[in-house]
Amino acid sequence: MSDIIQNRVAESGLITLDPANYLPKEEVKPFDLKDFLFMGAILREKEFREAMVSHDWSAYKGKQVAVYCSADAIIPMWAYMLVSSRLTPVAAGVYAGTPDELRKKIFLDNLSALRTEDFADQRVVVKGCGDEPIGEWAYLEITRKLQPVVRSLMYGEACSAVPVYKKK
Repeated sequence: MSDIIQNRVAESGLITLDPANYLPKEEVKPFDLKDFLFMGAILREKEFREAMVSHDWSAYKGKQVAVYCSADAIIPMWAYMLVSSRLTPVAAGVYAGTPDELRKKIFLDNLSALRTEDFADQRVVVKGCGDEPIGEWAYLEITRKLQPVVRSLMYGEACSAVPVYKKK
């Protein structure tokens, strides 16, 4: 009997892709228009414009900002434009949508930069567990992007991967 311990996972040639690597690196900060509405429901132009002038925009410096309204209110398009005109000089990015929608957009933008040729004819395991939850949409997009080029695609960890696709 041999006393040599073999790491078969390391020798398997598997490539592990961690979806967490494509999450936003910058902080995503919400900007909820609800906070600037009269009685939480009505946008009054004069008061809204004054609030935009007096608001402390420095809290958004270098951040990705999601501009949305969580109240059931009708927000005129110029209000979004006014908010954007204040945020653009200080924020890293301004997006119309919820913080979760912005995280998804940034993830997909980052994933689009993935060089699929690096995975050509490789056996790839898409990591399934992490510190931050990642939606099913991410796994769908990773599969859509990698399936045409990989030899096989699996989900989970190298030691207990679930087969998803195998080139025939």
